[in-house]
Amino acid sequence: MYDYLVTNWTIAPDYATTTLDITPQGEVIEEGNFHQNIHAGDDGSEERITIASTPIYYVEFDWTVLSESDIGTIFDFYFDSTKAYGRARSFKWTRGDGHTYVVRFDSDFKRGGVKQSLMGTKGIRLRILGVIAD
Repeated sequence: MYDYLVTNWTIAPDYATTTLDITPQGEVIEEGNFHQNIHAGDDGSEERITIASTPIYYVEFDWTVLSESDIGTIFDFYFDSTKAYGRARSFKWTRGDGHTYVVRFDSDFKRGGVKQSLMGTKGIRLRILGVIAD
């Protein structure tokens, strides 16, 4: 994904002071689509409407078991109004592939764990907005 994005979407994040640098755990799912609608007619015909020609990319993963410090860092990124501010602001994120992406959260924040010192969060979904040219 980076190779495509670096050619087309090098952008600056809303919050550029710090990079969220905690590697995803478990399966990482990349999703891409376009904002399109397809209307089917009674006769089987279709009308295809492309609302925007720019692709939309998402990455979904878990941070299953994290230190208290790391889960606190993610909590701070999500809830601090000068950083991500929930889903409102973009920020820098590294996913462990050596590249820096510009993203915003695209899911609610839930954390839990067996012991307070072994917390995690599941179902993190980030919308990829662009990249920082490395």
